[in-house]
Amino acid sequence: SSNMENNVSLNFHQQLLLISENLVTEDVAALKFLCMDLLQLSKLEGVKSAADIFKLLMAQEYLNAEDTFLLAELLYRIKCHSLLEKLGYTKEKVQERLHEKGRISPYRQMLYELSENITSEMLKEIIFLLQNHLPKRWITPSVLDLLTLLEKQSLLSKDNVQILEYICKTVSPDLLEITDCYKKAKGLRQSLKSFLNTWGCEVFIISRMAFIMQRLVRVLPSFCPKMHKRRCVLLSSEQEGTPMDGVFFILTQAFFFSFLQTISSYKMDGPHRGFCLIINNVNFNSSQRKGSCKDAEQLERVFTWLGLDVRTYTDLTSEAIINLMQTWQHVQDHKDRNCFICCILSHGKSGAIYGTDDKLVSIRMLMTHFTAKHCPQLAAKPKLFFIQACQGNNIQRPVYVDTDGPTPDSSPVQERVSLLESIPEEADFLLGMATVEGCVSFRHIEEGTWYIQALCSKLQLLVPRGEDILSILTQVNEDVAKRVSPSGTKKQMPQPAYTLRRKFIFPIPMAPPPS
Repeated sequence: SSNMENNVSLNFHQQLLLISENLVTEDVAALKFLCMDLLQLSKLEGVKSAADIFKLLMAQEYLNAEDTFLLAELLYRIKCHSLLEKLGYTKEKVQERLHEKGRISPYRQMLYELSENITSEMLKEIIFLLQNHLPKRWITPSVLDLLTLLEKQSLLSKDNVQILEYICKTVSPDLLEITDCYKKAKGLRQSLKSFLNTWGCEVFIISRMAFIMQRLVRVLPSFCPKMHKRRCVLLSSEQEGTPMDGVFFILTQAFFFSFLQTISSYKMDGPHRGFCLIINNVNFNSSQRKGSCKDAEQLERVFTWLGLDVRTYTDLTSEAIINLMQTWQHVQDHKDRNCFICCILSHGKSGAIYGTDDKLVSIRMLMTHFTAKHCPQLAAKPKLFFIQACQGNNIQRPVYVDTDGPTPDSSPVQERVSLLESIPEEADFLLGMATVEGCVSFRHIEEGTWYIQALCSKLQLLVPRGEDILSILTQVNEDVAKRVSPSGTKKQMPQPAYTLRRKFIFPIPMAPPPS
């Protein structure tokens, strides 16, 4: 028995060491911040690695070989979902148990959510605003460092978030959604607590509502003050008849979670959805991209259905494409729009697309026109680029299937550019490529390209179901991967890359899909 216990302990510590080795500096900082309500700050300040945090949690009996849920919750909160399997959890299993075992308070969650949405440029503005509260000669901190300092100085607490509201209102009013969410949930909790204090056991209706909502909402933790046992007995979905502390926390969590769902997605409820540019290059000096007009027409129908203002441009040279990007980066109307989308249908090579003059244009250069620095009207808004073009060399073309590779032989050989190098480092971009690096993409000369047709089909199918864009693109990958050329020897795999900070979800259109 002793040997078995030793083996269990050894395996547990090996698990923790493996997890610690897979967490980078930013992850450790996030873990320290999320544990601030559980561990003494003086001890946390000496932490150098995730393993140090694990030791502190074990010393306080928050973590042991028999109960690893707190660590699973922490990994879930910092979105290290791939490490959950080392503890025997999945993302879904953690979500199911948060309502009964979660320990990270709504206040700490709110602060961390806020930190995840503050960009480096915003942080510079915040530091300037708060310079009178910051120590002199203080090295530029991270957002989490700044929030910790404000708490140390008693300028910020779970009962006082006024300084956060001032910061958000000044730097980025959209961030107020996060603090408003927290305040409303906290207010609801206090109201329910007062009501229960007054009426005691005569809250059967509310308790039954809470029971129903507990079955539906199983995501946020039940971290609230203890409630006297005489006041209420709530039937749990796991153990009927078990007394539970705090009827009101379930309603609060339901309300708070609904707000978190909202703030975890980009704002898409404005009167104008955004502009969608479609560049359709068909006629080149020595070739014609037959079937491309089918793609352009389908994209126009689908994105118009999704509420975008679609503009289509045909047969642009490399210079004309660059000029078009320069024109649209200065359009003032972007400030009243929720997003920006650009679809390019052309020939291509690694990291670039061709103009009709057979000259290459860098995809990264095109996208950089719309960074916050060059297009402030689109700052913090999602910018989606869909590129239908080859990213590699020509191949033998079978009957009815054409490739979107370059036809000119005079072009110099270009080194491959990885997809990550094609996308700007700044946040809020998505680049959807028809194919992986170095490969061709296929186009039917009558029905259009595999990628664009799959994209349009999945948008029409999945947007009405409330799916986000990354989930939709995963389905596009599956659809295209199943296709095969008439010869039965050629396949294709699309590839998205992104720096999105939130989920991108199209509002469900009132009208039925166009096809």
